[in-house]
Amino acid sequence: MAPVFNSSKSMYNFVVREGNGIKGLVDSGLSEVPKIYIQPINKRINKLDTKPCDMPPIDLSKLNGIEHEKVVDEIVRAAETLGFFQVVNHSVPLELLESLKDSAHTFFNIYGTSFAPEKENVLEWKDNIVMEYGSDEDALQYWPNVCKEVALEYFKLSSKIVRDILEILIGKLEVKVDDSKIESLIGLKTVNMNYYPACPNPDLTVGAGQHTDTGSITVLLQDGVGGLHVKVEDDNDVGQGEWLEIPPIPGALVINVGDALQILSNGKYKNCEHRAMQRKEDS
Repeated sequence: MAPVFNSSKSMYNFVVREGNGIKGLVDSGLSEVPKIYIQPINKRINKLDTKPCDMPPIDLSKLNGIEHEKVVDEIVRAAETLGFFQVVNHSVPLELLESLKDSAHTFFNIYGTSFAPEKENVLEWKDNIVMEYGSDEDALQYWPNVCKEVALEYFKLSSKIVRDILEILIGKLEVKVDDSKIESLIGLKTVNMNYYPACPNPDLTVGAGQHTDTGSITVLLQDGVGGLHVKVEDDNDVGQGEWLEIPPIPGALVINVGDALQILSNGKYKNCEHRAMQRKEDS
């Protein structure tokens, strides 16, 4: 029998203080989305208003080869237009990507987490964990045991991708940056894991509302469920535009430009708004 909440405080206690998370709500037999998770009509996601993105993935294995400049141009063009692109043959083993997905599911089967409900008027239908990186030693000591080793390995390999792409994009700004300063441009390093439990009324809520990322570059691993939408706007028609869905491609990683890189490039590279659609199945 699903629990009954008499106030937002009692729900907050169940979701956050007792560590049940949104997954705990679903596992309890919840049959409809609680009021505090129902988004205003203008914030809800209508899949019919979203078109599939047909941009082919970029093959990173061709960097430093005979097609190096072609790949560089593809990366720069994607950063200048959509601000999102997918990469394949990126040197992160496919087995590691699958292990990372498995460890994320293991974590959220054990622990429930949520964004800060006490600070939000309307909540997103997701559980998440943010793991900040300071050193390998700190990660192994403080990150959750069920996922720390695979998350750290993924972080170290994906960090090389971030560095390579950032060097390419900065180089096309005709600015020479000392190798020692690249790290400062990358900024805060984190591994975030988001879990979107099955939702009884996915049309009433969202997994993640529209937003931009604050850093320089984000590397995202999608699962097979999908639901990532990116907003494409014309420079002369800000606030309008259309939504594109970034389809999951097996073995691919999604790269997106963040606020810091858009500012650094004086608007040359785009930090497009994006969102995550909720579904009836877990993701």
